[in-house]
Amino acid sequence: SIIPFCAIFFIARIDLKMSQRQLAKKAKTTQAVISRIENMTVSPSIGLLQRIAEAFGKNLQIRFT
Repeated sequence: SIIPFCAIFFIARIDLKMSQRQLAKKAKTTQAVISRIENMTVSPSIGLLQRIAEAFGKNLQIRFT
């Protein structure tokens, strides 16, 4: 099954014991934007997805299969 990226971000953030504010600071965005992503009320740009991945110490990979 497909897991929405917002759920992946939420789980990763909680696993790292990181607040929305801490993630936002590392990803150079605002806490409100992180909240909107997690609540699926906004579609983030590829650039923002990349910054969030980097804030988690991960690489962003986009695949079409």
